[in-house]
Amino acid sequence: MQIPVFMVDAFTNRPFSGNPAAVCLLENDLVEDLHQKIATEMNLSETAFVRKLHPEDDFTKSSCFGLRWFTPANEVPLCGHATLASAAVLFNIQKNTNSVITFVTLSGELKARQVEDHIILDLPLYVTYPQVFQEVEELIKAAVGDMIVQDLRYSPDTKKLLVRLSDTYERSVLEELQVSAQHFLSAEKMGKVKGLILTLKGKSSGKCKGHDFYSRYFAPWYGVLEDPVTGSAHAVLSSYWSEQLGKKEMLAFQCSRRGGELKISLRNDGRIDIAGQIAIVLKGSLTF
Repeated sequence: MQIPVFMVDAFTNRPFSGNPAAVCLLENDLVEDLHQKIATEMNLSETAFVRKLHPEDDFTKSSCFGLRWFTPANEVPLCGHATLASAAVLFNIQKNTNSVITFVTLSGELKARQVEDHIILDLPLYVTYPQVFQEVEELIKAAVGDMIVQDLRYSPDTKKLLVRLSDTYERSVLEELQVSAQHFLSAEKMGKVKGLILTLKGKSSGKCKGHDFYSRYFAPWYGVLEDPVTGSAHAVLSSYWSEQLGKKEMLAFQCSRRGGELKISLRNDGRIDIAGQIAIVLKGSLTF
């Protein structure tokens, strides 16, 4: 069997930065366990599987496809950067003729459209709620040690914990922080956290068009120690920072070693548009 496979760096316009995802185009349904085996073989934070919903569908002409995402260890309910990568393969390689592509996923229907040199994703927006520090104290200590935590929120829909560091810290402090995410597994004993976001207020103000906020994201519960640039985490971060900053249009930067930028727009229908650029770095075939 041969399956077309592509590697796309998402949320960047430069190869070897942003967040890499593998995208597999499926003409027919795979044997179920092959999804995980392929994702483990690719060994990226996400491998996306784009599948035709009907035999007569066409990757160039059809506007609706199935989409699933797998880490090297698990299937996940939502992945922004691999959705961006999947849309890039359809628009830029398959030359899909539709202005909007719809993906049917575990998180409902997600839409992608191309606007100039960006692809815009229509994603769910997830609300956060105050989190009692004592319940996750050991996890926070494992993540940031004795650093000052200014706010603490939890997203029950995504099981993500948001840790806002003090505004007194600079971006460089977040970038240089040494995090041993493997220790999170033993530090989080309640089973309620499946992803940890560290975030910091940016320096954007008035005429200064800098980033509104910064973040890093860790998900060892899904076999991903640190994810380079994470659309699903920004579906949580955006609701929080929109409330804090009083803004619906924001520019965010994820401060991983590879780094990536996301343009954010909160919609009036309770969802979010996240725009990013891409760089396609590999085209090939899986053969087995």
